[in-house]
Formats: sequence, structure tokens, C-alpha cells
Amino acid sequence: MRSRILITGASRGIGAAAARRFAREPAELILTCKKSVEALSALKEELTSPSVSVTTYIGDHADPAFAERIFRETGAVDLLINNAGISRFSLLQDMTDEDWRTVLSSNLDSAFYMIKAALPHMIRRKSGRIINISSVWGSVGASMESAYSASKGGLDALTRALAKEAAPSGISVNAIAFGCVDTEMNDHLSKEEKELLSEDIPWGRFASPEEAAEMIYLCAHAPAYMTGQVIGFSGGWY
Repeated sequence: MRSRILITGASRGIGAAAARRFAREPAELILTCKKSVEALSALKEELTSPSVSVTTYIGDHADPAFAERIFRETGAVDLLINNAGISRFSLLQDMTDEDWRTVLSSNLDSAFYMIKAALPHMIRRKSGRIINISSVWGSVGASMESAYSASKGGLDALTRALAKEAAPSGISVNAIAFGCVDTEMNDHLSKEEKELLSEDIPWGRFASPEEAAEMIYLCAHAPAYMTGQVIGFSGGWY
């Protein structure tokens, strides 16, 4: 039986790598992104096979109507991976109201609306898994990334609270707090800045998207009893 897996923010980075990892086994993939139509279409073409079906959706994950539409058309999923997210790199006093709200809605509101739309289906089936993609900055904070840190801290708290609500319905909810992963989100850093940052990481380098995807896969296949956890994956950094 093929698992039904929904991955938000799947057009690139960790989301695309996760889609490729799950596509190595029979699966029904539902992949979403906000605006990278060509990239998501190319990924769909790459992954579609006799054992893997791919459905794509383009829209704003922070819009409840978008989440409701997805689940109205696709129904229940076995696994929801809330990966969609963005960052803004600036001092807090230089951050605009629009930037603050955009980061919070993209990273936290989006997970809330996707989960809210997914839960009724999972509750009826008495099974399901939710994995929220978080960051070490959600627990320790990052200078110049206050909105991003706040959104991931909120996502961690949401994970822990929801796990307590959902456990009686057989639904496990966990988050993975990644450290530095070599994706486009870190392209604001220069080569020299990345090298200096890597020196602070005990493993000596950024994680690859493929390593991040493998961690998501392992979390998805852990015993369901593991719930309410924010699992660090940072090369020993934090």
C-alpha cells in the first residue's frame, strides 16, 4: 500500500530533497509551493513513475482557503510535512511591519492552517503523522533573524501542544530543528561567512539537503509513540 504524503514548500531545498527521498518507495506525493511553478512541475515530472504519483498545488500556505482546498480535493494523508518557510535578514529595528507579518504567516500560520485542515481526516482514521520543519534558532535565537527565530519558536510550542491533543487519536506530532543546511535560504551569506559559520559547527560543515531529507524520513518511520519532540539535527552545533 502506498503512503500518502503531503510536503509543503517542496519546489526546492529540504522540501524537494524530502520528496525525492520518499519517492524511492511507492508513494502518493502531494507537493505544494507558493509560486515556483516551473520548479515544482519539473520535480513532478522527475518523480512520477508507475509506483509514485505526484499531485501539485500552487498557492499561499498562510491562506486557510488554500489548505482547505487541498484536503477537500485529496482527502486524508498519512503524513503531513510542514516545510514551507522563509526568512528575512535584518536588524529588528530595521524590519518593516510587512516583513514581520510575512515571516510569521509563512512559517507559523501556514503550519496552523495545514494542520487544521488535515486533522479531521486523521482523527476519523485514528492515525496520522505530522512533522514540522523547525530550526535551532527557534530555541536559541539568531541575531539579525528575530522574526524567523520567533516563528520557529512558535512552531516548536505548537508541536508540543498539539502532540498532547492528538495522541488520543493515534496521531504523532514532532518537529525537526535543523541547524545550517546548504540551501538557497542561506544564500544571503557570502562564501567567507559560510566558512566561518562552518568552523563553529562541530561536524565542520553545513548539512546537505539530502541529509536533512533522510532525517525527515527516519522521523516519519519512528514508532508512533515518539511524539511531542523537537529533534535537533545540527551537527552538534546546538
